[in-house]
Amino acid sequence: MILSQQHIVATPKGATELSLEDKTEFMPQLPQWKMVWVDNVEQLYRSYPLKNFTAAIDFANKVSLVSEQCDHHPRLSVEWAKLSVYWWSHSIGGLHLNDLVMAAKTDEIYNTL
Repeated sequence: MILSQQHIVATPKGATELSLEDKTEFMPQLPQWKMVWVDNVEQLYRSYPLKNFTAAIDFANKVSLVSEQCDHHPRLSVEWAKLSVYWWSHSIGGLHLNDLVMAAKTDEIYNTL
């Protein structure tokens, strides 16, 4: 399965968190993403270098459009020449396949800049 080509909807409450097998299978498609713990919640994290602040805002806006279409929203942190993105499923307090799909979609957006 190619993550970036998957279609998702919001993660329902009670959905199953990613298994170790799923992480092992799919994380190679996201080589620049890291699994991190923030406030006791496992999340996917990546920081993207950009040309300047305006480029970071433009990229954040493009990510927000896809997020709205999929009804799955990240934490975005815009800085001068950098956008940091965190994906996790709020409804289950952890990682779901949807988060990996959205990380892959975020990478696709970045690769078109």
